[in-house]
Amino acid sequence: MTVIASVTAAVISSSLMLLSGTGLHPLPWLTWLAPLPVLLLAPRVGARAAGCAAGLAWLLGQSRMWPYFVGTLEMPLPAAGAVIFGQALVFALLTRAYRRLLLDGRPLTAAVVVPAGWVALEYAVSLALPHGAWLSLAYTQTDVLPVLQTASLTGPWGITFLVLGLPAAAAAATAPRVRGRGRVLAAAAVLLALPLAHGAWRLAQPHPVTTARVALLDTDRPDDTADLATPVGRRLLARYVAHIRALPPATGTVVLPEKTFAADERTLPLLTGPLRRLAVEHRQDIVVGLVLDRDGTARNAALGFRARGGEPVVYLKHHLVPGAEGDLRPGGGLTFVSPGHGLIICKDLDFPALVRDYRRHGATVLLAPAWDFTEDGRLHSRMAVARGVENGLGVARASRAGRLTVSDPYGRVIAERVTGDDGFTTVTAGLPAPAGPTVYTRFGDWFAWLCLPPLAFAAVGARRSHRRTGRRPARPWRRARVRR
Repeated sequence: MTVIASVTAAVISSSLMLLSGTGLHPLPWLTWLAPLPVLLLAPRVGARAAGCAAGLAWLLGQSRMWPYFVGTLEMPLPAAGAVIFGQALVFALLTRAYRRLLLDGRPLTAAVVVPAGWVALEYAVSLALPHGAWLSLAYTQTDVLPVLQTASLTGPWGITFLVLGLPAAAAAATAPRVRGRGRVLAAAAVLLALPLAHGAWRLAQPHPVTTARVALLDTDRPDDTADLATPVGRRLLARYVAHIRALPPATGTVVLPEKTFAADERTLPLLTGPLRRLAVEHRQDIVVGLVLDRDGTARNAALGFRARGGEPVVYLKHHLVPGAEGDLRPGGGLTFVSPGHGLIICKDLDFPALVRDYRRHGATVLLAPAWDFTEDGRLHSRMAVARGVENGLGVARASRAGRLTVSDPYGRVIAERVTGDDGFTTVTAGLPAPAGPTVYTRFGDWFAWLCLPPLAFAAVGARRSHRRTGRRPARPWRRARVRR
């Protein structure tokens, strides 16, 4: 097979698997296989060919995200391009570094540099951009529960390392003229066995559901925020009140979606009056999302009405969606509607540090009004599930144009329904009891920082190798041509 044919086959194979193994509806087993063709190719072709193949494969593999970024999320074209092209560039550079290390006779370092570099990218992006850990490969594995438990140790970063580390090790062990294949395969076996053993142990722990029950409600009609100053808003409130009254008596918590209503200081009593009375009468905590305008400043808020009465507690969304919520002011702080029951709104669940902070302050479950974009409803719900596993808490997320999802601290979805009907969509489930404190809650992003030294060692080693040889390693096909 010629070099061009080999490169073409690797690009097509990896890109097709990336198309189905990443994105809004990933097939988890394909995520593990997707990098393999271009990594197998890398030591068998030149540096430019290896890098270009890896970058092009990633670019083509993420092509279906263009309509979502530019159309659904209304991201500016330069921003969407920076996300997709930037990832492709990093994958190309990591593949070239992987090739160089293999040719220098360091297969184990080569197998580590790819996943470590990608974890470093994800972590840097989560800190630098207003989207948190939204782009992590970890969410491709939320349905693989033994793998998902790794998040309780490392956060999402350890899962990303697994997903890229296994194919990198497999490709390194089969590279031509490589030494130490046994060490690479042994390291890969340990890399896979330890997380799976931890996951199996964690899932085997007895975990009863509490007697408390939660109900998640949604109607997507009207399909936009209803102002309580209008007849539409008041009719919608009356419908929600009637539906809450009809819930089973054992229901102790009710969660409505994000930005269901809009209110200002004049119209807010139209909401607080009925819901406060309803909460006391039925002994329920009721959480509702709304756009709250006070003193001319609009915020994305969640009001929590307590079963014991009193003024509602207020949570203000920390992380607003760029562009779509440009007219709103962000908030801050933590809010509990009752002991252990924290309030959080939609996109705030994309930020691991905020959820970790809630757990450190005693949260055992998060009640989350949300609003998705229909097509990303499953992905966004699974990101919330991952936050629960990271910190050993349950999540009850009520989303418009998405899903009503209740999950336990181990990532098991207890109840779920897709929203979007003209009538009400309702989910009721027992609130999960919390798990014990997790390593990730205690030590945070330690694993992401642990991935930085291998990158530094690899960079120093490559520089020393270049100085020692005084030239780049010969291209494999050139060596073959000389022999002929």
